[in-house]
Amino acid sequence: MRTEQLEYIAAVTRWGSLRRAAEELRLSQPALSETVRNLERELGVDLLERKRSGATMSAAGRELLPRIVDVLDAVDRLRAAAGEQHRVRRMVRIGTVNAATVPLLVPAVREFRGAHPLTQVEVVGAQQTDIHRALLEGGLDLGLVNHLEGDDMPDGFESTELLRGRPVVCLHPDSPLVGRAEVSADDLLTEPLIAMRSGYVMHRYVHRLLDGRFPAFAYSTDGAEMGKLMVAEGLGVTVLPEFSVVGDPLERQGALVCRPVAGDRSRVLLVLRRRRSASVPLAARALHEAFVRRAGRLGGAVSRPAETGPPRGTRPTPGP
Repeated sequence: MRTEQLEYIAAVTRWGSLRRAAEELRLSQPALSETVRNLERELGVDLLERKRSGATMSAAGRELLPRIVDVLDAVDRLRAAAGEQHRVRRMVRIGTVNAATVPLLVPAVREFRGAHPLTQVEVVGAQQTDIHRALLEGGLDLGLVNHLEGDDMPDGFESTELLRGRPVVCLHPDSPLVGRAEVSADDLLTEPLIAMRSGYVMHRYVHRLLDGRFPAFAYSTDGAEMGKLMVAEGLGVTVLPEFSVVGDPLERQGALVCRPVAGDRSRVLLVLRRRRSASVPLAARALHEAFVRRAGRLGGAVSRPAETGPPRGTRPTPGP
């Protein structure tokens, strides 16, 4: 068994396809496939499930993945101790629903990169269900998702609450609703509504808020970033957690403003998730810690998994 065989398995798991992993590793796809097959024959198990849509870890592969991670981390520590400068560059992948990008995600990644210049970071925008699936299958190391206070935490993950905030209505400065201190559910029915697609927590929140009623016209989009851009262009209003808006360049420049939802006491949590495992890659652990530190500076970090009942955070403040 060779270390590069384990590297290749980890790469296929990250990228979800032999073709893309081969491109990243600068190998031919047949060479990569044969190397993986040789390792499977040596171990006596099929590590990958090969489908037309791509390759994912098999059940046996998921059981062995923590041990593969342990070996690769041990090799990295050995190379670092020996002062090797040309060690294999690791990658950490984080999925996000594009919440708190400016106040939290960007500074945390910047801090991590400063301490780990050889480790690549890939930020993947996706819906929460896709993030959860990729975490379980090993395609993502961390997931940054929204969670409505009071909902059960999903099984199989370690969940750390980073921030919590009120849902707010994002408005164009010229909107007739800007003059109100709060925006009601009835008010939302009078404006074109930019809603998150089904699968996002804020889609479920708005559906509950409107109680089955529908605005005269609605858009549907993916993620907070696109929703804010559409509001800034005057296409309508959207509802997001305040930590997705406060400190955003569009908010700082006055291209959009936000107002709380009248009569609503809901809170949205920004949660960092990773697959529950006895073994966590060093890079994923370091990036996780960078997120917790950054959230602490914003006033919303916790020091234990959210399932154990973390303390409440406070409203984040803008700025890097």
